[in-house]
Amino acid sequence: MYPEYLVTPMREELTRVGFEELKDAEAVKNAIEAPGTVFVMVNSVCGCAAANARPAARMATQNAKHPDKFVTVFAGMEKEAVDTARNYMLPYPPSSPAMALFKDGKLVHMIERYQIEGRPAQMIADNLISAFDQYC
Repeated sequence: MYPEYLVTPMREELTRVGFEELKDAEAVKNAIEAPGTVFVMVNSVCGCAAANARPAARMATQNAKHPDKFVTVFAGMEKEAVDTARNYMLPYPPSSPAMALFKDGKLVHMIERYQIEGRPAQMIADNLISAFDQYC
């Protein structure tokens, strides 16, 4: 685990714009299996999360059509919550950062780390917005 003081600003970057932090398996299960749409961001301390993933997620929240709920789990911190979220993201391999959109408990859109690294935040946000427009 990382020191909490290190990850607090990274958590707040998402919670400031309406993401709910999920810190245990039950919270993840309840969020993903709820009726409607939920966007899950697997947050991370890595550079591509800071430069690309979190900014893209923040931009996408501003779209007129968006999921009913925005949630986040933090890789390297709440292991049980992250593992549970990743199980819902199968067959995609574990990845952080990662972004997933669920509709009525079913995975409908996934962005893995390799699709985040080296891509501008706006390009990632556009991908998310397209998914939001389609599924939300």
